[in-house]
Amino acid sequence: MSDFSLSDLETIVAERAKASPDESWTAKLVASGQQKAAKKLGEEAVETVIAAIRNDRQNLVDESADLIYHLMVVLKIADVPLQDVLDELARRTSQSGLQEKAKRQDS
Repeated sequence: MSDFSLSDLETIVAERAKASPDESWTAKLVASGQQKAAKKLGEEAVETVIAAIRNDRQNLVDESADLIYHLMVVLKIADVPLQDVLDELARRTSQSGLQEKAKRQDS
């Protein structure tokens, strides 16, 4: 079992974003801008859904990794720290999902 974390991934994405776009996919995505990175995130989300529907476990693992990586790139471009997302998840899990969803619909 690996000790690799999303915080580790956030650090790696931040470091690779500083590289030359000719040397790093992350840097290339960042240089291309949020629209391109978000489009790639959407593509990975669709591929993840397809893998889930097909019950293709290995492909689901692979596509989920791609999805999480591209989400981290989108967050980096938007200057949204992972901790902000984790804080929001913590806030939401302090109540049932049905209660939380109902509050969002009331807004």
